[in-house]
Amino acid sequence: MTMNSVQTNIGAMVALQALNRTNDEMAATQKRISTGFRVSDAKDDGAAYAVAQRVRSDIAGLSSANEQLGSTKGLLETTMGALGETSKALTKIRETLTKLSSDTVSASDRATYTKDFENLVNQTNRALGDASYNGRSLLGSQDSNKSNVSTAVDTAVVRNERGNTLNITGLDAATLTFDTRVATGGRDVAGVFENPTAFQFNGGTAMTAEQARVMLGNGDASATGPLQDTIAAYADDTNFGGGSAASNIKTFAMVEAAVNNALGKFGADSRDVDGALSTNRQKMDAMESGLGAMVDADLAKESARLQALQIRQQLGTQSLSIANQAPQALLSLFR
Repeated sequence: MTMNSVQTNIGAMVALQALNRTNDEMAATQKRISTGFRVSDAKDDGAAYAVAQRVRSDIAGLSSANEQLGSTKGLLETTMGALGETSKALTKIRETLTKLSSDTVSASDRATYTKDFENLVNQTNRALGDASYNGRSLLGSQDSNKSNVSTAVDTAVVRNERGNTLNITGLDAATLTFDTRVATGGRDVAGVFENPTAFQFNGGTAMTAEQARVMLGNGDASATGPLQDTIAAYADDTNFGGGSAASNIKTFAMVEAAVNNALGKFGADSRDVDGALSTNRQKMDAMESGLGAMVDADLAKESARLQALQIRQQLGTQSLSIANQAPQALLSLFR
C-alpha cells in the first residue's frame, strides 16, 4: 500500500535512483566515445588494463629494438657499399695485372699500368677507410705509421623487447686490400696532423712482368720460394711494412678471397637484421591487433547506446518532475 506523505516521497526516490544510474551509464559511454577506449584506465577494468599496459610496454620495446636494428642496417649497408666498390676495383686490378704480366709491354706503358694499379689500390683504401656510419665502422683502418686510426667495432645489437642481441663482428680492413695501411682522411699524431701516405708499388718503381704474374698466382715459384699468400720477395719496408712475410704485399687471389668472404659475411649479417626487423614488425602488428580487441571501444555500438541513454535521461528527468509534484495533490484534502 502506497503511503501518502509529504515527508517521504517514495516515487521521487525511485525516480532519482533510476536517473542517477542513467547518468552514470551515460558518463561511462561518453568516456568511451571521447577516449576511443573501452578500458582507458584501471577503474574501467583493472585486469584488462594491467594486461594492456604489459602489451604496450612490449610494443614500445620492439619499436626501440627496430630503431637500433635500423641503425645497424645503415652501418651494414655502408660497409657493403665500400666492399662493393672494392670488388669492382678488383676487376679492374686483375685486368691491369694481366696486362702487366706480358713481357711485350713497353717501359712507358708498364709505368702507366703500374700507376693505374697504385691508384686502384688507393681508391679501395679510401673506400674501406671511410666506411663509417654515425661514427661507427665495422672495418678498422691504419695510418702511414701503422697506428690505429679507427678500430673495427664488434656490434651487439638488441633484436627484441627482451634484450636478446645479434652479434656482428668487425674486420681489419688491411686484410681486404694489397696495402697494410687503410686510412681515413688523416689523424693527429702527437699534436701533428698526418695525412695517410699513398700506396706505391715497390717505392714507385714499375712492376715487372714476373712480379705481376706472381701477384696473379702464376709466376716463377723460385722468385719467392714456395708461393705463399703474400709476396715476400718484393716487399719493401717503407711501403709494405717489412719484417715478416705476413705484413708484405698480398697476392690478388688472397685479396679477392678476403673481399668476397667479407661480402658474404656482412651480407648474411644484413639478412639476419632484415629478418629481425620483419619479425618484430609482424609481432607488433599482432600485439596491436590483440590490444585493440581487448581495450578499444566499439564506437558504432556506443553511439546507439548514447542515443538510448539520452532518451532514458529525458524520461527519468520527467518522471522525477512528476514524482516531485505528487505531494501537491495532498493539499486538496485540506481545503
